[in-house]
Amino acid sequence: MYTVNTKQHSLVVISQADPRPLYLQVKEQIRHRVAVGELKAGDEIPSIRQLAADIRVSVITIKRAYLELELEGVIQTRQGRGSCVAENAALGDSLKEQELDQHLTAAVRAAALLRLKEEELIQRLRRIRRGRTEDAA
Repeated sequence: MYTVNTKQHSLVVISQADPRPLYLQVKEQIRHRVAVGELKAGDEIPSIRQLAADIRVSVITIKRAYLELELEGVIQTRQGRGSCVAENAALGDSLKEQELDQHLTAAVRAAALLRLKEEELIQRLRRIRRGRTEDAA
């Protein structure tokens, strides 16, 4: 896997091996950081130009990611003052639920590829929730 990361603690890490467009990688990583509480309401995020320079992508790529995040209510952009995480108290829970749904959707797809029955998938989920990831004999 080839990644571009010019700073050790960069907000975003771009992977050339990831089939998703670069703007989507940026958008989803910022959304994830907000969802898990790494970025909180009011926290400033790098300017479009700064993040583009940091991760060596075009300004247009970052601008598109920021625009979509703003339309979703994840960030706010203030003219002349930069961008920050939106002041929306329910945002974190909403993003966490969306992220959980994405993971569950991926699990359902993987189970279908393995031809697992619904009940087998549910049993595995229950085992994982209890902290036992090994298959019981």
